[in-house]
Amino acid sequence: MASASGKEERGLVVVTGASKGIGRSTALELAHAHHMHVLGISRDAQGLARLVEEGEGRIRGLALDITEDDAPRRIAAAIGEEPVRAVIHNAGLLHKAGIGEHDAAGLERCFRLNAIAPLLITQALLPRLAAMSGSHVVHIGSMGGFQDSAKFAGLVGYSASKAALACMAQCLAEDLKPYGIRSNCLALGSADTEMLRAAFPGYQASMSADSMARFVAWFTLNGHNQFNGRVLPVSLSTP
Repeated sequence: MASASGKEERGLVVVTGASKGIGRSTALELAHAHHMHVLGISRDAQGLARLVEEGEGRIRGLALDITEDDAPRRIAAAIGEEPVRAVIHNAGLLHKAGIGEHDAAGLERCFRLNAIAPLLITQALLPRLAAMSGSHVVHIGSMGGFQDSAKFAGLVGYSASKAALACMAQCLAEDLKPYGIRSNCLALGSADTEMLRAAFPGYQASMSADSMARFVAWFTLNGHNQFNGRVLPVSLSTP
């Protein structure tokens, strides 16, 4: 989008779950390699402070639990009228429990963070996304939620919530078409993160978080030119 001065506006990239893992690496990749301005969101205020320091002036932080009822409004308020180039819904909650151990509160928390919050945040940021030409909503899914992929005992809640996220990304592609906004889901395979190690103790991932983040950052800024309403597996192994 061009401003009144004729200069191209690069817009802001919003990254949830930005204090660690792939979210943190993606925020830094966007700032350092792509020279984007980033709003990193996380409950971890200390982790965000470290991220902001490493961002060399291109990253600002918002300490916030995105499952709170007023989180979408607070995110929109923090952005103000600044146009948003992309939103990366990276925040995720691992729900691991054996059959007979599930409870409604844990499942609701998992679905609220992994699937419901991304929809509400996207909705709240609609005017900012619509203000940019070629804006992109990227949902970070999982191969666990990819149809007919390998499934693992104990991860039914997590995998089902990521399957919901994938379907939502496809539905949003239709809802957002009139605004010129594109929506895709990346179903990630194993990457060396704290969440993967918690899900599969002792397993050695074939890809680092930094390597996966480089692809996520590139796809966020370029993938909308080739894809809309797609769920794309990004996986060397599962897990």
